[in-house]
Amino acid sequence: MKKAILVGINRYKGNKLKIYMDELAALADTLNIETTARFTQDITQATAPYRIGRGKVEEISTHIQNNPVDLVLFNDELTSSQIRNLEEIFNIPVVDRTLLILDIFSKRAKTKEAMLQVEVAHLKYLLPRLKSMTASFERQQGGIGSRGPGEKKIELSRRKIESDIVRKEKQLKQIVTIRQTNRRYRQKSPIKTVAIVGYTNAGKSTLMNTLLASSKTTDDHTVNVKDQLFATLETTSRRIELNNSKPFILTDTIGFISNLPHDLIDSFKSTLEEIKEADLLLHVIDFSNPDYLEQITTTQSVLKQLDADHIETLYVFNKIDLTEETLPHGFNPAVKVSLKNQKNIDSLIDTLTNLLSQNDKTITYKIPYSAGEVINVLNEHSHIIETTHDNDGTIIKARVSSAIRHNYKQYEI
Repeated sequence: MKKAILVGINRYKGNKLKIYMDELAALADTLNIETTARFTQDITQATAPYRIGRGKVEEISTHIQNNPVDLVLFNDELTSSQIRNLEEIFNIPVVDRTLLILDIFSKRAKTKEAMLQVEVAHLKYLLPRLKSMTASFERQQGGIGSRGPGEKKIELSRRKIESDIVRKEKQLKQIVTIRQTNRRYRQKSPIKTVAIVGYTNAGKSTLMNTLLASSKTTDDHTVNVKDQLFATLETTSRRIELNNSKPFILTDTIGFISNLPHDLIDSFKSTLEEIKEADLLLHVIDFSNPDYLEQITTTQSVLKQLDADHIETLYVFNKIDLTEETLPHGFNPAVKVSLKNQKNIDSLIDTLTNLLSQNDKTITYKIPYSAGEVINVLNEHSHIIETTHDNDGTIIKARVSSAIRHNYKQYEI
């Protein structure tokens, strides 16, 4: 196992730096890297040559000379000159938070789309650092960064890398076009959609599996659950039918984290657009984490970047078996659950189904006998209150969603 030291600059209020450094250690652990020491410095403005002060650089260098250290992990994003200057002194690879996250994404990506998204973000990170990264990757010999695109041929010209970015972005657009066509088809359907969002490792995939287990449908394909950051990058959708509610589509999305690289968010925006189209968001929160409020803020910030912060949200405070905290004010509607121990799941399901039906209205339709497909839709996607017949067609009184009201307004009486 590789050993690394962490380096961070404290320019934050409160204990934010500790939160970020703890996350950096967790990111390293995800890549099977052991963190052995932490170095922080209180400065209001980063220095140009090293990001940290010369005295701190010398302190870290002395530590490296006297202890087994394979990597130096910086919480801040570094420029090419800073990487070069630091590596010349430390004589071991220097990796920043952005590259660490990109490496995790490189290992987690399974589908063609996810691989392309990570490759584009990785190339955009590599491009301005091309000169200094050459020495870094040669030293690593298969370590951090070696799995990303371009490293094996790092001597490629800037023009070649730019060409690769254009080519891969074109491939991504083709995939996005297909998904947008499928999404437009779904939007015409009366079935509602629910998206699960939240901080990485908060329990999103466990929530999906819990709802799948409670569903009356046969779509019982569970999703991957691991106690790791970014265990999955693929957006997964399943059809769910709970209690006496009508079926809906439930989508699990990738987790968020503080300071998620901008290029990575841009690359994954096409995937995360599934969130924007949802009728309801399930925001899963690790209630046992002492920094859960900060994690909520991070998730809300990403949702704002995606223009999805206006969608109604049910806050799911998970892992209540590990904490005695009371629910904070300002998060409504909300439920407390332990997904692992199946505690308060009935309350979660009741709240979810009530929210999905709260905007339904009772409408009476007169459907001509020639439009039997409309009756099928009403039977499957609404709550039928009364059905009668006359010479001209079928009269149905039902509780229906806004989508059905929009699609079949011409049949209202």
